[in-house]
Amino acid sequence: MHFIDEATITVRSGDGGRGCVSFRREKFVPRGGPDGGDGGNGGSVLIEVSPNLSTLLDFRYRNLFKAARGQHGMGKNMHGKGAPDRRIAVPPGTIITDADTGEVLADLTRPGETLLVAKGGRGGRGNSAFTSSVNQAPDQAEPGRPGRERRLRLELKLIAEIGLIGLPNAGKSTLISRISRAHPKIADYPFTTLSPVLGVVSHRDEEIVVADLPGLIEGAHRGVGLGHRFLRHAERTGGLIHLLDASQDSDGIVAAYRTIRDEMEKFGPELAARPTLLAFTKMDLTGARENAERALAEIGHQAGEIHFISAATGEGIAPLLDGMLALRKGQTDVA
Repeated sequence: MHFIDEATITVRSGDGGRGCVSFRREKFVPRGGPDGGDGGNGGSVLIEVSPNLSTLLDFRYRNLFKAARGQHGMGKNMHGKGAPDRRIAVPPGTIITDADTGEVLADLTRPGETLLVAKGGRGGRGNSAFTSSVNQAPDQAEPGRPGRERRLRLELKLIAEIGLIGLPNAGKSTLISRISRAHPKIADYPFTTLSPVLGVVSHRDEEIVVADLPGLIEGAHRGVGLGHRFLRHAERTGGLIHLLDASQDSDGIVAAYRTIRDEMEKFGPELAARPTLLAFTKMDLTGARENAERALAEIGHQAGEIHFISAATGEGIAPLLDGMLALRKGQTDVA
């Protein structure tokens, strides 16, 4: 299943109910005073963050959301009931933008956070509201105010403390499946991870939320491949683990490293400056150590910033998890 992280929806708040023109009709009172009630307010449309959601998948199949209109006013000064608000649930990390103007309305990150996106129409006044000293029997009432319709763009950015980055097949999915309770589907071909996967890693009595992010290719900053989708999610993380496949030769490792760094720098300086650790993967394979050390000499990082790991055998996993904890707390030297 593909990860759904963008959607466009239409919302419409409810019209206000119309006011009522009515007069009291009582025995022996041929024409009583006005008693037309007010109309009820239309329902508003609100967007609310739900901690139970992690994608925008629901909006693929439904993109129109309406609130009900207010009840009309009635005689005997009976006011119409206001319509209930319509609430639309979205996952944490959803950015709401007006699709027509491009205005960013909110960046919703906290569970329970709510945004009013279309206020319901006000109910019209009944004729009893128009009584005055010069008009004891008004026969006018107001119609309800119309609701508001607008198009909204929803854009989801994952919220994770640590993000795993690297070219396709760098070993991100294998690593996260080993260290966390997430179980991504894994296969040996590029772009295996078509959707970001969140995993909760338990280590030293602490928990870390780690995101396995889709692989990058050259040109991602322009939207090539998974492009901006990947980079958008990477922006949310507090720190990054850059995974490099040590089963390839040193030239390939250096090229992979530079591709990722170049794409991040082109996307934005803040992303490129995010605290990042390097981890060479697949160290259980023949020649991996030599490949990694030759690549390191050209990349030029200090040894303290490097991890050598094998998700298959468990080599280097515990020190890497220690590095993740330190990275999250800002207590480590990073690239």
